Amino acid sequence: MMKKHWLIMGASCLLIAGCSQNSNEEAAPENYSTADQVADVAPEPAAMRAPGISPTAAPGVAFNYRYAFRIPDEKIAAVQEVHAAACEALGISRCRITGMRYQLIDEDEVEAFLAFKLDPIIARKFGKDAISSVEKAKGILVDSEISGTDVGSEISASQRRSSDVNAEIKRLEARLAAKGLGDRERTELQQQVNQLNQQLSSESESRRQGEASLATTPMEFSYSGGEGIAGLGRNPLAGAFDTSVSSFVTMGSFIIMAIGVLLPWAILIFLFILLARSKWGVAVRNWISRKDKQLSQID
Repeated sequence: MMKKHWLIMGASCLLIAGCSQNSNEEAAPENYSTADQVADVAPEPAAMRAPGISPTAAPGVAFNYRYAFRIPDEKIAAVQEVHAAACEALGISRCRITGMRYQLIDEDEVEAFLAFKLDPIIARKFGKDAISSVEKAKGILVDSEISGTDVGSEISASQRRSSDVNAEIKRLEARLAAKGLGDRERTELQQQVNQLNQQLSSESESRRQGEASLATTPMEFSYSGGEGIAGLGRNPLAGAFDTSVSSFVTMGSFIIMAIGVLLPWAILIFLFILLARSKWGVAVRNWISRKDKQLSQID
């Protein structure tokens, strides 16, 4: 009996140990997967990235997004097309392109601009995706701004003002309906009602504008080129070489310009010297010398 008891206890211990080992083996892949996800998401230690801060969802707040990117000049057009295509893929009900500019400066420098009107629900994700596409093109985010206006509070305040105005209009109309009013008093009351109706129209238009700003979120992208910046995929030595070449070209242009200005005068002086040393020049000098002697004798 005692022997059977010890056999049962030993089997139980082995079963518990096996379950514990299986549990640890099952937990290990989960921890490893999480670490892999963090490694995939985490940026390079030396990379310069914008902080992962986004505005908290706030009903009634109209947000405005602005991003500035620095990208190798030769890749700006492609990135701009990627952002425009992403907007077009969402459809005009969720994203519309409201402005675009692409400007070539000094033959190798580019500045560009792209503006959107977005569904507020997708605005944050659209901006994050745009930053990712810039980073894939060896570019960086150099400036970001997200500003908000508390339109909801303004609409609520406008509704309260309209309610007060409507109550005042009803009071004045009841007064106008009363008997025994003089013409002057009736005219004044009617003018007050007209002014209050204009105020109602103004408040209604203000609310419509606020509701429109809540329905769409403006977003602007500005693009500029850059050299010698970490992460842009360009060698600083290449930038120094380009600067040296540009300096030599400028110097050569100056020399050519100077030659163009001075060469005609140099040729003219050279021809004059040749003429003075020729037989004709000697004859002219002798003739002038004889004339001078004749004039001296006459004097």
